[in-house]
Amino acid sequence: MEPITFALLILAGVGTGLVGYLTGLASLVSYPALLAAGLSPVTANVSNTLGLVGIGIGTTTRAGRKFRGERAHLLRQLGVAAAGGLIGALLLLFGGEGTFESIVPWLIILGSVALLGQPWLRKLRGEADSPVFYLATLFAICVYGGYFGAGAGVIYLAITMIATSEPFGRAMVLKSILLGVTNLVAAVVFIVAAVAFGGPVNWLAALALGLGCFVGGWLGPRIQEYLPEQGLRIFVGLCGFGLAAWLWLR
Repeated sequence: MEPITFALLILAGVGTGLVGYLTGLASLVSYPALLAAGLSPVTANVSNTLGLVGIGIGTTTRAGRKFRGERAHLLRQLGVAAAGGLIGALLLLFGGEGTFESIVPWLIILGSVALLGQPWLRKLRGEADSPVFYLATLFAICVYGGYFGAGAGVIYLAITMIATSEPFGRAMVLKSILLGVTNLVAAVVFIVAAVAFGGPVNWLAALALGLGCFVGGWLGPRIQEYLPEQGLRIFVGLCGFGLAAWLWLR
């Protein structure tokens, strides 16, 4: 890989980290950047998963203290995220990408609609949280995250804002931490496969993207403090429609 390409992927990673934290649409930046660097679609997808781990690490470094005192609840969610990432990574390695391509845009649109309609849907749900529903859908989202992942943050935010009483700001941090664990577990699977069977990983691309993603994920919580929550929620929902359209047209 040329040094200029490596440097540009680091810059793309910073953008990916910021966009991923603030909107949940990290792959909208990173995946096209990896394709532009000359990677094949499958290699770009796998390398993208490795690089996106940086967002979760950066966010946890900056804002993980928000969840001190909630160890048991957080560990339960982390376990679900890890299990989902493992299954999703195995599905990708042994099944390829084709199966999900036709339904991914619909999943993102559904998440965007739910996120935009969150105040009404939460009122409809009532005051009680739905922990079983939340954990079940978290698992499904993380399976998808380990498999492909585009728009997983939008879908996660929608489910969290409907099924729980978490404030939007905390849900943003949780999104990055939990999907970071999903990507980490999937990354370990891909690394093992690459070492054992010569799997499709471009290590330099993943490293460059990961370095930038760490910076972007670290900066994200700070930038969020200056943005209105309602406006950000609406913006994320609208961006989801844009991602769905991009996936249809690419």
